[in-house]
Amino acid sequence: MSAAIERLAAALADRYRIERELGAGGMATVYLADDLKHDRKVAVKVLRPELAAVIGAERFLAEIRTTAKLQHSHILPLHDSGEVRLGDSGDNGPRSFLYYVMPFVEGESLRDRLNREQQLPVSDAVRIATEVASALDYAHRHGVIHRDIKPENILLHDGSAMVADFGIALAVRSAGGTRMTETGMSLGTPHYMSPEQAMGEREITARSDVYALGAITYEMLVGEPPFTGPSAQSIVAKVLTEQPRPLVPKRHTIPPHIEATVLMALEKLPADRFASAAQFSEALAGRGEGLHVGRTHAGASAALPPDGLAAQWRRNFWIAAFVAIALLGVAGWSWIGGRNSSAPISRQYVTAGTGMSIYTGAPSLALSPDGSMLAFIDTTPDGPIFLKHRADLNPVAIPGTEGATNPTFSPDGKWIAYMVSGHLRKVAIAGGSPINLSDSAGAGFFAGVAWLEDNSLVYVTTLLTQLRRMSADGGASTVVASTEDSALLGRGAGVPVALPGNHGVLFKVCTSGCVTMDMYVADLKGNQKLLIPGAALAWYLGDGRLLYAQRDGAVLIAPFDLDRLELTGPGVPTLNGVLVSTGYPNLTWSKSGSLVYLEGTGNGSDAEVLRVTRSGVVSRIDTAWFGSFNSLDLSPDGRRVAVGVGTGNGGLNIWIKQLDRGPFSRLTFSGRDRRPAWSPDGRMVAFVRDTVGGLVMGHASDGSGPDVPLARLDQLIQEIDWSPDGRWIIGRTDNSGAGAGNLLGFRTDGDTTLLSIAPTPYSELHPALSPDGHWLAYASNESGAFEVYVRPFPNSGSGRWQVSLSGGSMPRWSRNGRELYFVNSSNRMMVVVVATRPAFSAGSPVALFSVAGFSLDAFHPSYDVLPNGDFLMLGPHHSGADTGPPRIVWVDNWLSDLKARRFQ
Repeated sequence: MSAAIERLAAALADRYRIERELGAGGMATVYLADDLKHDRKVAVKVLRPELAAVIGAERFLAEIRTTAKLQHSHILPLHDSGEVRLGDSGDNGPRSFLYYVMPFVEGESLRDRLNREQQLPVSDAVRIATEVASALDYAHRHGVIHRDIKPENILLHDGSAMVADFGIALAVRSAGGTRMTETGMSLGTPHYMSPEQAMGEREITARSDVYALGAITYEMLVGEPPFTGPSAQSIVAKVLTEQPRPLVPKRHTIPPHIEATVLMALEKLPADRFASAAQFSEALAGRGEGLHVGRTHAGASAALPPDGLAAQWRRNFWIAAFVAIALLGVAGWSWIGGRNSSAPISRQYVTAGTGMSIYTGAPSLALSPDGSMLAFIDTTPDGPIFLKHRADLNPVAIPGTEGATNPTFSPDGKWIAYMVSGHLRKVAIAGGSPINLSDSAGAGFFAGVAWLEDNSLVYVTTLLTQLRRMSADGGASTVVASTEDSALLGRGAGVPVALPGNHGVLFKVCTSGCVTMDMYVADLKGNQKLLIPGAALAWYLGDGRLLYAQRDGAVLIAPFDLDRLELTGPGVPTLNGVLVSTGYPNLTWSKSGSLVYLEGTGNGSDAEVLRVTRSGVVSRIDTAWFGSFNSLDLSPDGRRVAVGVGTGNGGLNIWIKQLDRGPFSRLTFSGRDRRPAWSPDGRMVAFVRDTVGGLVMGHASDGSGPDVPLARLDQLIQEIDWSPDGRWIIGRTDNSGAGAGNLLGFRTDGDTTLLSIAPTPYSELHPALSPDGHWLAYASNESGAFEVYVRPFPNSGSGRWQVSLSGGSMPRWSRNGRELYFVNSSNRMMVVVVATRPAFSAGSPVALFSVAGFSLDAFHPSYDVLPNGDFLMLGPHHSGADTGPPRIVWVDNWLSDLKARRFQ
């Protein structure tokens, strides 16, 4: 427990004994506790501190008393509520907590059951919907609207539905008022939010809950909500403008009257829905009156002509919907307000050059301050930085910059700083040799450098644990931000972006492979803080505005206080379709008002597993199989692949796919599982569970039985490999901190003695045991850059051999143990012929193909080797069989359209 939660537990100790956390949501964290007075298990829900601060205790507790009066067989009752004052925490933590207490229900939520079964039997779906409708009808008749009906709030106790959090959203909304926007949270879940709720209507009626229940019933029957999308904005846009698809074509066993009932509950106009939840329930049973008839398979209904009030609401709805869509930026460039500038926006597609395309696997774009030149890295292995004027057909290479990544212009536009193989360098645009500035810089998809107005550079260090600042003329460096020895331990910092006037830098913080990501801000005095949870990257536009991108390719703009380094209002979407690769949005802008980005369908949430031959020929495993994949491991027989799926925030789990076009089934359900590794007999999959400590779990590969603990360490574990004899699991500790990223061996027979492998002050990554189990390949930066080494196992004290020659990482063995593969610093897949008997020996590395464009993780192998020598590799998913390279969009005078916009 955190210090604050420990104080909370101590403050409640006379009434409740908190045992453990059950889960966390948008408004509260839930804890299992013992009710000491009544000797029963209860669920204690604690409001998020920032939300509680906005609401205020007195108003919240006054509003929640109304919900405590609800007594119904399908409503989870409210036992208790209150405020716990902690005094001065002394650690910038909360000084008080608001909480409420409900019974602890043994069983599962409707969300859990949907995750497991996807579609429910029609009879079960109707029964659950009827029970929820009964609870809603009772509450509505007592003047309480739920406002947040969703599968997570429907608990199944012995199969019977119990609605939780009844009226909590109302209490929060009533108590928080307009100040709710300050928390960055909204009330309601986009998939189940009624159109009037999505538009921000203050007066919400019972028909809004009916809409939400209709959406849940739709999902129970067909396996997905009526409207889905890659972001909350896109879902809300569909809620406002599209009709739900009919149910019967998706599932022919659904009776027509049930389809008609659900679609009527989902009508856009409240007046066209059921007037009450009781009417909805009657219609489900086939006894309803006034049910719309003649409903077509297009989802439209032959409703009676609306009365004057409904007609007025319809007109108001479409006006509001138009405004909402403009705000959401669904059309890509829509924006509220007239254009006051005489310079119109110019938006054009350009090419990188004849036969060229831009590399998307790392920060590869930079626009000059005057907006006239684009610096970029193309997909050529070891290629240089190219400079391109928009009007020129082909770019010009900058000599001496081969192998570069992360280009950044100086504020005067005369220099470019960049990274290459652990070095930070700069080069003059006018010509000349590159100048080396630092030998401790990172490189690749997550590194980066920002050039400040005082001619200093802020760059990412080799282990991605620090941002350091130094003069662009060279010299000593100082720490600006760090993830070492802080709450961010185990996460990487990268991609700094300069703020004007030396106010500081924006930078990104990720878990491994950017499965989760947040934007932080740091001043130049060593202070750092969270700025935008879940954002992929941000840029300051001037005039108090911040542009930031999400991992789904949506770009938003929000008001920003440059002195306080914080947002002062919510973000408004202004652009869609930006290509996001490995968590990096391919976008750059200049203070002149120009903007360049790559347009594409691949993003951080959509990837697929591809088959690649030794010559680099790519084929798709299964065109219907893609998702938010982040790691993989091939089964010993080569017939199945275990895949880590999810994008964080409670959604990380292990799935198993039968190759090629076989089923794809979920193996784990904790929401915190990643980095799978098969047991040598193929009967179990081990994986890392994200916790405060290092927890390695296992689960039977056929899905039977519970999760099994395999090892618990006092250090974060980031990747694992299972020895061929089954006796050892090799774990790699986190790469954050000095001397971290070390390799440890722990036995599977119960012996808890740890085997320290290559204990050095450097970082060791990517452990890979040979098929005979006697040799361990890994990557280490002991020479200043990562190289691939091999040493004996488990007796690792008898020497080691360097296999790579000019940078290497991600080693993998062939199935017969005669070849070793790795990726070099120029993004080439390499192969080395090796011999392991009577002693180890290795030949010269040979290049196979470029891995540029694949979704390879810099800290975790994201590929494996098939028995026939082909490769399985993660790559961005594209909707077509071959969409070609992403298009380059160049926009001039982009800021002119925003100057009329004033943030309050």
